[in-house]
Amino acid sequence: MKTCGAPSFRHPIVLWGPFQCEVWHLFGPIFVGAARYLYKISLFLYTAYMRISLTGIKPTGILHIGNYFGAIQPALKLAETYDARYFIADYHALNSVKDDKELWSNTMAVAAGWLASGLDPNKVIFYRQSSIPETFELTTILMAFTGKGLLNRAHAYKAVVQANLEKNSDPDAGVNMGLFTYPVLMAADILLFDSDVVPVGQDQSQHVEMAADIAQAVNFNYRKELLKVPQALVQEHVAVIPGLDGQKMSKSYGNTIPLFSSEKQLHKLIMRIVTNSQGVDEPKDPDSSQIYQMYTLFADVEEQAVLAARYRTGGMGWGEAKEELFRVVNRTLTPLRNRFEEIMADTKKLETILAEGAEKARVIARETVRRIRDAIGIR
Repeated sequence: MKTCGAPSFRHPIVLWGPFQCEVWHLFGPIFVGAARYLYKISLFLYTAYMRISLTGIKPTGILHIGNYFGAIQPALKLAETYDARYFIADYHALNSVKDDKELWSNTMAVAAGWLASGLDPNKVIFYRQSSIPETFELTTILMAFTGKGLLNRAHAYKAVVQANLEKNSDPDAGVNMGLFTYPVLMAADILLFDSDVVPVGQDQSQHVEMAADIAQAVNFNYRKELLKVPQALVQEHVAVIPGLDGQKMSKSYGNTIPLFSSEKQLHKLIMRIVTNSQGVDEPKDPDSSQIYQMYTLFADVEEQAVLAARYRTGGMGWGEAKEELFRVVNRTLTPLRNRFEEIMADTKKLETILAEGAEKARVIARETVRRIRDAIGIR
């Protein structure tokens, strides 16, 4: 019976039996060391050849249920198959948020919200844009390769110009250079980290396309691939979450349900969901009900089938349907809410998490800027 810690196995060719302790003492450390080394090499090769995804999160308001299903969950899922990086785009938010306390609190709340929703800072890189000074050096460099005509075509800028024209105002009224050059700063965010893909909605791919155009302009000028050309990862099957009024849930419509609402506030908001005038006894179509649509996001298959049958049978009023919706929503959101409150109770720890992520990010950013500075002759 062995007592030396050697592993138990027998082979008809290997004389293990009585000599197992001696063999293990001689060769065991070598076997263990080799196994660890091979594991590290395989892990390095795996991460080295993983494609890189980059997700920017603008802290301009309170996270809501639509954000959770439409942006947060799909973005976090990328970490399963990509070398994923996530950043809080606080300088982007400065274009619309000019109050210092609001910008800081929004930044903390959004960071806490993503962490509470499942982002693991030990498995991905998670940082604040403002903590990466290389972003702004690269922005200055990219400006020299970006035509004004390209920026004139940016959707956000064109929307402001169009609104001004409709009011017979100066086309550029209310336009600051932060808004106008927004695509260049976004290009720097993307290109700085050698991003392969940037997850976007179907109507948000333009900025990634602009980043690709700018990268190609730089590469063409210096006849080498200095910057990786990114692609938009268009999320075509992201759930569209109905708001309180039946329209798509959006801050601009004022119809959102905050993701971390208190239980009391959550109940109050759900009871405000707009419904039609069908009575209690009338059969109802679950597929055309926004209450049921939201219910399917939180309930299991069996619960969905039971509620759908009750809709079609009749005898259930909208008030009862809303109470059932509240039950499943609150069941899902309660642990997220508790985690969010726990994180927000210690913002110093939260800032430490972001600072540690920034340290990891800057290792990559410094190398990119060093490579670009050398190529363009600024050494």
